[in-house]
Amino acid sequence: MTADIRVLLVDDQELFREGVRVIVDAQEGMTVVGSAGDGLEAVRLVDQLSPDVILMDIRMPDMDGVEATRQIFLPDRVSRRPNPVRVVVLTTFNLDDRAATAIRYGASGFLLKDTTPLQLRDAIRTVHAGNAVLAPQDLATLLEGQYRSRSAVPSAYLSLTDKEREVFTAVARGLSNTEIAGLVFASESTVKTHVGAILRKLALRDRVQIVVFAHEHGLLDAR
Repeated sequence: MTADIRVLLVDDQELFREGVRVIVDAQEGMTVVGSAGDGLEAVRLVDQLSPDVILMDIRMPDMDGVEATRQIFLPDRVSRRPNPVRVVVLTTFNLDDRAATAIRYGASGFLLKDTTPLQLRDAIRTVHAGNAVLAPQDLATLLEGQYRSRSAVPSAYLSLTDKEREVFTAVARGLSNTEIAGLVFASESTVKTHVGAILRKLALRDRVQIVVFAHEHGLLDAR
């Protein structure tokens, strides 16, 4: 039997947190394991409760969701965790610059606070599987504004094989494994193997970070 997805709620409005708790706890295969009213408490509870997915309000007093996300994904904290944690930023503004910064720090996308219970359920499942909860074109729009100047391409990228670079580009453009398999004439299991190798060689956590990496280093500009 598959264990429930463990969810941590972070928002400075208690009424909103409790409403989301009711929605999440009503879904099959997921449960709320804790809640926090600010980013500082959220960072502490992540270490204490080991959630799988965090629903993170972006605008809070004391420590906002952007800084909390940055601290949650500090390398020393990540290395101590037995299982990966995913962050979904909650915001009232579409294509929010703060949400873009949180994604750069490790968040897997964002949701508007007026999202439906069904969309919220699907988002939790999506990020738990290592995927983004933002359409590729919207993610690209967000990140373009974040990277007006490009960083040099790291040597780790140059270590990718030709096939891995082809898969890398396809992932960065938002294609699914099924779509990539058709593009590179390989099975889905082979594509998954390539994606795993890319993540390992580039020291990235998930497919969302491949998209961030590609934009940070301008690897889609000439294609």
